[in-house]
Amino acid sequence: MAGAHEESFFRWDGDTLVVNILGKPGAGKDAVGKPKGTQLKVSVTAQPRHGRATDHMVAFLAPLFGVRERDIEVVFGRESVHKQLRIRKPRQWPEIFGPWDMPSQVGKVKGGQ
Repeated sequence: MAGAHEESFFRWDGDTLVVNILGKPGAGKDAVGKPKGTQLKVSVTAQPRHGRATDHMVAFLAPLFGVRERDIEVVFGRESVHKQLRIRKPRQWPEIFGPWDMPSQVGKVKGGQ
């Protein structure tokens, strides 16, 4: 997890998780990778055509965060590898985020996977 003086690939905005993504379309498998600077690497098998890889990424990530696809907003980067997602009220998250820590609901939701 990032220290007080380091920037992280995610932050909280109330009960919404804001995640900066470095996407890799056309990958061999869908996977959440490691952070690269202030972005989290996420690979998807979909090809980068007209935002389809981003749509596929949202569909892949939704169950990992325990939300519906419509609870994930693509703020920017729909047709770019550099993206920002806003995930409303996630109920869990991948282990790469560290221990589960949702500010407004700690202890009321399921921990990381």
